Amino acid sequence: MNSVFSFARLGALLIKEFIQMRRDRITFAMMLGVPLMQLVLFGFAINNDPKSLPTALVAISNDQYTRAMVSALQMTGYYRFDYVARSAAEAEALMAKGAVSFVVTIPADFARRVERGDNPQILIEADATDPSAASGAVSTLSNVASQALLRAQGMQATAAESARGQLQVVVHRRYNPEGVSQYNIVPGLLGVILQMTMVMMTAMALTRETERGTMENLLAMPSSPAEIMLGKVLPFLVVGAVQVAVVLVAAKLLFSIPFVGSLTLLLSAVLVFVLALVLLGYTISTMARSQMQAMQLTFFFFLPSLLLSGFMFPYRGMPGWAQVLGEIFPLTHFLRITRAVMLKGADFNAIGTEVGWLLLFVVVFAGTALLRFRRTLD
Repeated sequence: MNSVFSFARLGALLIKEFIQMRRDRITFAMMLGVPLMQLVLFGFAINNDPKSLPTALVAISNDQYTRAMVSALQMTGYYRFDYVARSAAEAEALMAKGAVSFVVTIPADFARRVERGDNPQILIEADATDPSAASGAVSTLSNVASQALLRAQGMQATAAESARGQLQVVVHRRYNPEGVSQYNIVPGLLGVILQMTMVMMTAMALTRETERGTMENLLAMPSSPAEIMLGKVLPFLVVGAVQVAVVLVAAKLLFSIPFVGSLTLLLSAVLVFVLALVLLGYTISTMARSQMQAMQLTFFFFLPSLLLSGFMFPYRGMPGWAQVLGEIFPLTHFLRITRAVMLKGADFNAIGTEVGWLLLFVVVFAGTALLRFRRTLD
């Protein structure tokens, strides 16, 4: 009798599954939230040809030819002159800390050399740690600058071709002159790998205890919530240390990634980053009721973090609202630190702000986890 297919029983099972799906709010939210998130991020936030890149100008003179150069570069849409540096050292510091993508240097004798026809030059230094972000802006330089100089000189179209060769645009691709994509990707992978493993493993810390039935024993112990939290997350710091060692050794031996900064400074930043990640994972475990829910919440955090941090796509190519969202993810700040220390040789003054953000994440995640910790199972 039971072997005969019954539409009534099938209908009852379907109703039961829909009721269970409705009660599992996290899964239901994931089914709707993830597709919407992907549509918004890929449709509006991702841009492989960034415009309005922050630029520093180093120019002693304010003559008509200098103004013409600056105006022409701005008109391309790629350059946004946010800083007027008083010296090359000041501009160097701005690029080292990642405040600007380009430094345009116009020498003091530029106008005099233009009027003499003495092969005037301008120097444009590009932050090439992300080759794709600078390629579009660099490709437009020579023609745009030459045309601007011709207009400033009032030359006729017949003389354009002969005069075009007068201006020399010297481009220095800083930190990655060959434009090797691995120099940008591999340091970023250090943060991506740590985030993927640290958050997921610690997100299952409390939920695993609940599913195995050992949570009662943990709650019965005379331990404070802070002691339980530290007991859960500190062992993962050792796991993170092993991963860091593997990635750094592989970066040097397999990909020949240059390391021009301080290893001690980088490892100190890594420690703060990993601590923020394990505390985030522990916070997620206080929200989830099962390991499956913990994995879903981890994925819901990991996807926008990966897309908005600047790892896969140029950070400055995103619209303003997407850049603001990107700032709330620890990975965004850690990527800036690793690339600055490894490729630029940045010191603490250059990355201090980013380290401060990571410390803030540590405090926020730890406080949230302690506030959400429950002493009872119900």
